[in-house]
Amino acid sequence: MNLQTTTILNNGVKMPWFGLGVFKVEEGPVLVNSVKSAIKHGYRSIDTAAIYENEAGVGEGIREGLAEAGITREELFVTSKVWNADLGYEATIAAYERSLEKLGLEYLDLYLVHWPVEGKFKEAWRALEKLYKDGRVRAIGVSNFQVHHLEELMADAEIKPMVNQVEYHPRLTQKEVQAFCREHGIQLEAWSPLMQGGLLDNEILGEIAGKYGKSAAQVILRWDLQNGVVTIPKSVKEHRIIENSQVFDFELSDEDMQRIDELNQNHRVGPDPDNFDF
Repeated sequence: MNLQTTTILNNGVKMPWFGLGVFKVEEGPVLVNSVKSAIKHGYRSIDTAAIYENEAGVGEGIREGLAEAGITREELFVTSKVWNADLGYEATIAAYERSLEKLGLEYLDLYLVHWPVEGKFKEAWRALEKLYKDGRVRAIGVSNFQVHHLEELMADAEIKPMVNQVEYHPRLTQKEVQAFCREHGIQLEAWSPLMQGGLLDNEILGEIAGKYGKSAAQVILRWDLQNGVVTIPKSVKEHRIIENSQVFDFELSDEDMQRIDELNQNHRVGPDPDNFDF
């Protein structure tokens, strides 16, 4: 396994196991440089969203990164997400066009419904199905969906989601969601895998990290991968972008995997998908 290793989604599309997230990174040179340096250092997956309001900078970083790494657009996997205000059939299609325009891309590799807004996400899903059938996007999926949201969506959907991106880290192991996704061939993906930095001084993780000569962050990201979860840690610092990706040269023992699982407290740092008001 390495930074370019992919999982195969339920429609046959290959998605890298590892990528760069850009949540809360503002437009500007810092953003452009982080995307560019990730691509330069071997990352092949970039994850953004309309609500991050940074798609233009991400697009710039992608163009510079492709040029510097000497690779083509086809070698990159780019994800964005439709925001809650645009969840409607026509509105979602228009939102997709806007995201493409800002990113300066012809297509996206993955487009997600960002949050399961009751009464709205099904219409948005119909729009994603249309974009997919028209060959405008290579894969479609959802974000922050719990089991009951997925069941509700799939009851009427023609195409089942290829990905479900959720908050996932050692304090929130989402076992039920993970089991459901596995059973239905939906790839689970982690956002906030490092709990926004909140786990980096955890004693148990520190102890495990010492054993492998790795950092706590690297141990968490490795745990994601060994659990079959795609992960997109965010960083804007080049040395950290490199360090985060150095997780393919060691393997956690079953015992250490179990110890990390046991850190679960069903603790969220982000909003609760069953109780949000935006």
